[in-house]
This record gives sequence, structure tokens and C-alpha cells, in this order.
Amino acid sequence: MGVGGCLALPWRCLVVLCLRLLFLVPAGVPVRSGDATFPKAMDNVTVRQGESATLRCTVDDRVTRVAWLNRSTILYAGNDKWSIDNRVVILSNTKTQYSIKIHNVDVYDEGPYTCSVQTDNHPKTSRVHLIVQVPPQIVNISSDITVNEGSSVTLMCLAFGRPEPTVTWRHLSGKGQGFVSEDEYLEITGITREQSGEYECSAVNDVAVPDVRKVKVTVNYPPYISNAKNTGASVGQKGILQCEASAVPVAEFQWFKEDTRLANGLEGVRIESKGRLSTLTFFNVSEKDYGNYTCVATNKLGNTNASIILYQVGKHKC
Repeated sequence: MGVGGCLALPWRCLVVLCLRLLFLVPAGVPVRSGDATFPKAMDNVTVRQGESATLRCTVDDRVTRVAWLNRSTILYAGNDKWSIDNRVVILSNTKTQYSIKIHNVDVYDEGPYTCSVQTDNHPKTSRVHLIVQVPPQIVNISSDITVNEGSSVTLMCLAFGRPEPTVTWRHLSGKGQGFVSEDEYLEITGITREQSGEYECSAVNDVAVPDVRKVKVTVNYPPYISNAKNTGASVGQKGILQCEASAVPVAEFQWFKEDTRLANGLEGVRIESKGRLSTLTFFNVSEKDYGNYTCVATNKLGNTNASIILYQVGKHKC
């Protein structure tokens, strides 16, 4: 309260001054443990953010006046409330105990609280420290990202909590969860296609369950043909050539015979491409269908091709 406040309410300033002199708790002066056998406050009080904190002070019949203070701010003097915070209430004021409760505790409530009493002899004080724990919370994390193979990637995961949480990155690959890093920043140099997938960030501080978020990393790479086998078919029967290519983005397929690109639906031929697999189907194989075919797989990063032979089976010599 400033000077203007004292001029407006001189009686209130006088009471505050008297209380501070009475309880000998000037701002910034620490209270040494063992100053008195009473009052005896609790040991440090630890609560989670949002819970209620109870501060108890043990007294006896020698006490004539009591008060609870937060640093140099008077919360309660006897049964009279001085704090304007409606979360602070008195629980008990008896010959043996003087206690208050703070509802819905937040981080700014953390700090020292002093129980001050006046006896027939002189003032005595006891201090308790309120510790507010905060569950881990991830407050900022990288968005899903798409990069080309060989690029460098930095993933960020910033978390808050009390105590300060430990941040851990794991790669959730098809082979299981792989430990990657125990740091807020995960740096991957020269990323490979095997390092694509989901990365899980966990923030842990043992106050509550970990906060877990995920980032999806997509790695683009050019096509490579993983399966292209020569196939035999009899004249008049169905023949199928298959070409399988892995790529991100998914490859587009084209089929050629010698230098001629094949069109879907012409001359009894059907081309069907779905995902990684493309098939070339001959519904009624003739002599002219036998020969060498080329499968070409293409995406924005490049292309590749493979040669596949459709050969004749079931022909007997005379």
C-alpha cells in the first residue's frame, strides 16, 4: 500500500504497521530454524497445480495473537482476513492449531509462508515453504514434415512442468520403438528412407502421466524396382507380367514393347497400376505377344526401369 493509501485509510496502515512490528516479520528477513520451540509449522508442503494446500501451525495456550503471512503480505490475522484472494480461507484457529487453506493452487503461490504468534513474552515465527508441482505439458512441437532423402532434419519439442520435465524422442518404426535422443531438439543428418515414419516426443517429470505427442516424417526418394520376373504363358491363355516398385511419392508406371508405349485396352491388353504394383495382362496370348517388355517407374525425384520377358510355354516339337 502506497502513501496515498495510508492518507486515505490511516487506520488500516496503522494496523498493518502494528502487525508487522508485532510479529517482527520485515520483508526480506529470513527466519532461522530453531528460533523457538513454537509455533511449529509444517515441513515443506508440496501440492500439484490446481489442488488445495493446507498450511498448519501448532500453537499452545501461551499464544495471544496469531497471523499467517506470505512473505510480507498478511493473509490472516487471527480470524480476520486480510488477503483479497478468495481462494485463501481459514480452517482452524484453536488453542492448539492455526491453519489456512489455499484452493486451486497455481505456480505463483509457490514460496515461503510464515506463521507468526505473539506470546506474553515476545513474538515468535515459523516458516513453511509451499512447493507447487506442475504436470508435464508439451507447449510447442514441430509439425509433420516431408523432406527428400539425404536432407538434414531438426525436430523440436518444448515442454513445461515443475520439476522441469525430461524430453525424450523415439522413432516408432515398423521394427518397434527405437530410442533416438534425450533432448528437446532431435537432429538427423542425411536422413534415409528407413528413418521415415512417426517420431514420438515424451515429456516426463513423475508428477503426472507423461505428455506424449507425435510428428510424422515423410522421406521422398526415387523409385527402385524390387520385383520384375519373367513369365511364361501358352498361346490362347492369359498371361500376366508384374512390376513392383518402391518410391515416395508413389511411382507412376508405363509399359513398353521395344520402343512402343502400350496403351490400356488396346489389342486385348490391360494395364492396371495400384500402389507399388503394376500389372500387364494379356487375355488371349498370341505368337506376336511374346518378347521383351520394359516397365518404367517414375516420380518427381527420378525414374528407373526393368526388362521383363513374356515367353512361350507348352509348345511341343513334332
